Amino acid sequence: MRVLLKARMDTEKANEAIRNGTLGKLIQESLEQIKPEAAYFTSDQGKRTAYIVFDMQDSSQMPVISEPFFLQLGAEITYTPVMNVDDVQKGLAQLGR
Repeated sequence: MRVLLKARMDTEKANEAIRNGTLGKLIQESLEQIKPEAAYFTSDQGKRTAYIVFDMQDSSQMPVISEPFFLQLGAEITYTPVMNVDDVQKGLAQLGR
């Protein structure tokens, strides 16, 4: 299932990760593991935030993906199922049958 992972990072922990050089490494390792369709970085409510769209094969992946963000960055994590245009069209085609 295609999901949107939102990781909103604690400012102080993210600042420390930048100072000690681990933030870039954490992001790189996470992206290599997740193999996202897309990854975007911005701020949300004044905190560094990553939006990562990827295909989750099994819900058992959630701890492996989430824990580095929780442990190292004090992040708030959400997972949201999402669709691309093809998925929406496929779903709409099934209506009214």
